[in-house]
Amino acid sequence: MLQNPFTDTLNALADTSFPKPAFWLLLFGCAVAATLVWRSEPSQRSIQDTGRCMLRVIVGSMWWQQSLWKVPPHYDWGLIHWMQEMVAHGSIQLQSNLVRDFVLPNIAIFGPLVYAIEVAIGASLILGFVTRIGALLGALMAINLWLGLYNAPGEWPWTYVFLVVIQLIYLIDPPGRSLGIDALLWRRRGTPTKETPLLALMA
Repeated sequence: MLQNPFTDTLNALADTSFPKPAFWLLLFGCAVAATLVWRSEPSQRSIQDTGRCMLRVIVGSMWWQQSLWKVPPHYDWGLIHWMQEMVAHGSIQLQSNLVRDFVLPNIAIFGPLVYAIEVAIGASLILGFVTRIGALLGALMAINLWLGLYNAPGEWPWTYVFLVVIQLIYLIDPPGRSLGIDALLWRRRGTPTKETPLLALMA
C-alpha cells in the first residue's frame, strides 16, 4: 500500500512506543482547554478561532513529530547527519565553524537541548500555552535551519523561509488566544495593562 497522510496519521496515533503516547496527552490537554474556552467565551465560538486552533495544532504536531528522531541518546538517527550538512553547506561560515568545532564535539549536551526545544515548541502550540514564546523559539530554530542548509543538495530554502514566516505570524498574533490555555489566562487576568507586561509578552 502506498503511504499517504491519512494512514500515516492513524499509524502515528496508534503507536504506543515511547515517547509517542505523550502526544495523546497533549491532544487531550488541547481538547480540554478548547472546551473550557468554548463554554466560557461565546465570542470564541467562531470559524476564525476554531480554524486558528486547528492550524496551530497542526504546526505544533509537525514540531513534535520532528523531535521524535532526536530522542536522546539516538543522535545517529539523523541529528548528527544534518549538523554535518550544516558544516558542509551552510550559508554563513561562522555558523558552520561553530557547529563543527563546538556543537558536534559536545553533542551529548546540544542533542538533548535541541530535542527539548522542539518538544517545547510543539507542546506550546498544541496546548495553546505561552505561544508567543513557543513561536519565538520556533522562528529561531527555523532561521538556523534556513541558513545552515541553504546550500544543501536537494533542499529548497523557501521551505524554511515559510516555516520562519509562520512562526513570526504566531509571534505577532499568538494563536493560543484562540481556544487555548492562553485564552484562559487572558480571561482570568483581564486585558493586559501596564501591571501585566509579562503576560502580554508570553501569551
